[in-house]
Amino acid sequence: MENSFYSYKAATLQGKEKSMADYSGQVVLIVNTASKCGFTPQYAGLEELHRKYSDKGLVICGFPCNQFGNQEPGDSKEISEGCLINYGVSFQIFEKIEVNGAGTHPLFGYLKKQLPGFLGGRIKWNFTKFVIDRNGKPIKRFAPWTTPMQMEKILPELL
Repeated sequence: MENSFYSYKAATLQGKEKSMADYSGQVVLIVNTASKCGFTPQYAGLEELHRKYSDKGLVICGFPCNQFGNQEPGDSKEISEGCLINYGVSFQIFEKIEVNGAGTHPLFGYLKKQLPGFLGGRIKWNFTKFVIDRNGKPIKRFAPWTTPMQMEKILPELL
């Protein structure tokens, strides 16, 4: 499992270490999020996908990031409250991370290498999305402006 999706870990918003191996056999949607972004309403669409497909094996993981326009300035408590109060988010949110530069979280370093996108491996903005299949293979990257509902069409074939 060396250097596979399942070899990575991240801290949840509650400060607990979570292994991506816990999601083995499920389809995982990884999203870098922000609470003060023009794309922030996508939380509602992500929650809708979560409610619709979680019992079929979809897992959604949000990773707050403050690297784009200072749009996620809060601490874990503020992020948690904003997600819950404004969007009723019940999918897993992780601690704030960096997705570009020297401090890039290893999971995002891996995802960018597997699915580089148009900027040669950089994340362009908040709400970039990565889909990992049931075998842990990153299969699709979606741009920030691609809404969760636009992505939905690929889910039935994966689930």
